[in-house]
Amino acid sequence: MTSRTGKPIVIAGYDAAWPERFERERAEILRVCGADAFARIEHVGSTAVPGLAAKPIIDIMPGLRSLDDAAALIAPLAGIDYEYVPEFERPNAIDEGMPFRRYFRKDVEGERAFHMHMVEAGSEFWRDHLLFRDYLRNSPEDAREYERVKSRVAAEYNANLTPESNINLGYTDRKSDCIDAIMAKARARLGER
Repeated sequence: MTSRTGKPIVIAGYDAAWPERFERERAEILRVCGADAFARIEHVGSTAVPGLAAKPIIDIMPGLRSLDDAAALIAPLAGIDYEYVPEFERPNAIDEGMPFRRYFRKDVEGERAFHMHMVEAGSEFWRDHLLFRDYLRNSPEDAREYERVKSRVAAEYNANLTPESNINLGYTDRKSDCIDAIMAKARARLGER
């Protein structure tokens, strides 16, 4: 697997093939893990929002009935080139970690192609990611603002790129204020219903 350290961030224009790439990958995941392994598998992140520019990496969120079910899925997923990355579950120099998520990544032809965020269906992570995606799908003005922020932050990150640059510091973390503002609007809209 390739490291994301020291690599420039590419924000690509929306590609209508992204949903199809998700569906093909979803089918492959279900083929190796079994149709009953997950409550659902969702396409999340910017590539799941029609018209939104994004890093061309498909974010997949399988919803487990129990996080304990994840261990049995590591080997089948490795068989289709997913690398399980348990270090993100523990506290590190960047944050407190995500013990509620099992993170996998997959490269295709030497480039990152898929991120998998395996969590319990219905968990806070699950609900928040679906709320963010669905809100952006229905709020073009907020989607455009998020795209502007991502593009600006990526350009700033790339301008200061070194071999040690970490995508989580300087890109992912610098989008947080925008994401928080959008989530506040999404939650307010949800509260109106």
